[in-house]
Amino acid sequence: MTATMTPGHLDRAGTGGSTGKGDARRRVPRIPDRIRRGGLPYLLLLPAVVLELLVHLIPMAIGILMSFRRLTQFYIRNWSAAPWAGLDNYKVAVDVDAPIGRALLDSFFVTCAFTVLAVGLSWLFGVSAAIVMQENFRGRGFLRAVFLTPYALPVYAAVITWAFMFQHDNGLINHVLHDQLGLTGEPSFWLIGDNSFIALVVVAVWKSWPFAFLIVMAGLQNIPRELYEAAAIDGAGVWQQIRRITLPSLRPVNQVLVLVLFLWTFNDFNTPFVLFGRSAPEAADLISVHIYQSSFVTWNFGSGSAMSVLLLLFLLLVTAGYLLLTSRGRKAADV
Repeated sequence: MTATMTPGHLDRAGTGGSTGKGDARRRVPRIPDRIRRGGLPYLLLLPAVVLELLVHLIPMAIGILMSFRRLTQFYIRNWSAAPWAGLDNYKVAVDVDAPIGRALLDSFFVTCAFTVLAVGLSWLFGVSAAIVMQENFRGRGFLRAVFLTPYALPVYAAVITWAFMFQHDNGLINHVLHDQLGLTGEPSFWLIGDNSFIALVVVAVWKSWPFAFLIVMAGLQNIPRELYEAAAIDGAGVWQQIRRITLPSLRPVNQVLVLVLFLWTFNDFNTPFVLFGRSAPEAADLISVHIYQSSFVTWNFGSGSAMSVLLLLFLLLVTAGYLLLTSRGRKAADV
């Protein structure tokens, strides 16, 4: 007897004898494996890429374009109509024989000195505090929280507080140094003159060293305690353990930490602007404030944009050279 298949049987059986569940799986649209595996990470990164374009890259491109124009207050409403300047703004910025170029060079040297001191002291205080906090003693958790307080405070509130403390007549700094300890013959001016550089370094170090402390303290957790115990058995003292075990083990952490501190400090605008106002003293004329004054005080946005591009190129060159040197050092250490 020959079996016959009705349309209903064909519908239920399908072409390959699969069940209805299999038909349902085939009818549901599926993302191809190549798109699902290769495209999903890019899809998840898309919001961050869009924000990066809107917040950083597009304004950066506009700033670079502005640096090639004679953009002054007369073209604020329509900056694209400003006359084309070519490289004239850059020539003025790097001409050290002219007042503008000489002032920019002086500001660059002040910024370099400020960065070296602030980064060096922040790293030194952060490493020292992190090493001390590795030991178990009563109140260690409380001290860790206290050390991180400057990093947790809002920048503007903290710097304004320091500005009040540095006041000439009734500031806390002069009260302690002059009235209480008698270290100075008369109250000092901390926010003007040469002392302004010292005040700026103090505030920058106070604000930055807790970050170094936090990063180094996290890096110390990866160093096995057995290394210190073996070194102590072999007769190594505390300084030898720090020199032979701690610092070499922290080299990758310190390389990243120093680079981040350098970029943050060299570009720092909030600290000097809040501490001194729109016109910083000559001794504390950081390049970020100098560019701001060249752009928004003298209303020469073309010249200020050229200075910003030069600063960007300098930071890129320093960063690339630093990464190249550190990568070579790691390869040599591995060998």
